[in-house]
Amino acid sequence: MAALIEAITVKRKMYFEFEGAPYYCLEAEVSTPTARGGQTLVRLKMRNLLTRAVFDKTFKASDKFKEPDLETVEASYLYSDSQGSYFMDQETFDTIMLSPEKLGDALEFLLEGAIIKLDKFNGNPIGLQLPQLVELTVSFTEPGVRGNTASGAVTKHAKLETGLEIRVPFFIEEGEKINVYTETREFAGRA
Repeated sequence: MAALIEAITVKRKMYFEFEGAPYYCLEAEVSTPTARGGQTLVRLKMRNLLTRAVFDKTFKASDKFKEPDLETVEASYLYSDSQGSYFMDQETFDTIMLSPEKLGDALEFLLEGAIIKLDKFNGNPIGLQLPQLVELTVSFTEPGVRGNTASGAVTKHAKLETGLEIRVPFFIEEGEKINVYTETREFAGRA
């Protein structure tokens, strides 16, 4: 039997199961009443890992949650088609398919053969975790023109090999490999 977690012990970055779905705690706030006999309440800001929806919910301190059957496996990105994107589990060599809804905008950071972490709930894939930085090649950008810094704009528009469009410093040229932060979609430096 899975361990039970009391609502009062749920902290930021913890996983728990509520109403049959896995959740990730983004924030936890405990409010203790000043009146006698008042109940201690726990307000959780939580993300549903199946739907990616984020919301706040208040629980009694004594409410209990199951520990979710979550597993993270390493997988390599193979390809995408109209049905979804395909990955190969690095341990079992099984092919795993993720639908476009579960993938979100992650395709803008994925190249064939990239190793990522896949999340599974009860053995079924529910999403993926991108690395903090990815290395991508600049496929198009205007040439940097000396003297363009007068307006204070020291960045220019660049299109990367996956189709992602970001702002890069004016000295970056086509064909260069750069690092990009996956969370903020910002230039992180030359690779």
